[in-house]
Amino acid sequence: MKFFKITIKQPIIFLAILVSFHGFSQKHVTGLTNTVVIGQFDKAEDRFSVEINTTELLVANGIKAMPSLNLLKTGADTRLLSTDSLKALVKSKGFDTYLIVSVRGYDKRFQKSERQVTLEEALGFGNLFHLYRNEATSVTFEFTFFKENKIIFRDIMRCEGVSDRNTVLKKYRKKLNKRIQKNWHGK
Repeated sequence: MKFFKITIKQPIIFLAILVSFHGFSQKHVTGLTNTVVIGQFDKAEDRFSVEINTTELLVANGIKAMPSLNLLKTGADTRLLSTDSLKALVKSKGFDTYLIVSVRGYDKRFQKSERQVTLEEALGFGNLFHLYRNEATSVTFEFTFFKENKIIFRDIMRCEGVSDRNTVLKKYRKKLNKRIQKNWHGK
């Protein structure tokens, strides 16, 4: 019987392959220095809460951010952000990245969407979900980053143990702050 002999090269090759796979899996937004935050919610108070909280956390972590509410009138359709005039205004303010925040669903584990869409298409999507739904115990948020009208990064975050809208916002802030520091660094 011939036994398999392990040489010193085999563990090194295995480690190199493992590291290369890790490098190909996108876990971070690289070079994130600025973003316009767009909350994709039907209820104005949900949109306001998510945009303001997300913007505050990004700024606190050294990333230049602005809520879309600073660009649009109250109740305006977010699809207006894809017009040439608003894109030019956003660019003149020093922003080249857009972040769309939406609720992916409740009480289940969700995966990031793999669907490739443009910013204009994504802004046209409606959102059936509110920040909180009665009797839900968890809410999953999806974050989609766009640059030059293309998706550059997606992330998903689940807030568990929620019992009302205020609990969702509290857990959202806590988890998002850690996520920004770990995965959304501007370095």
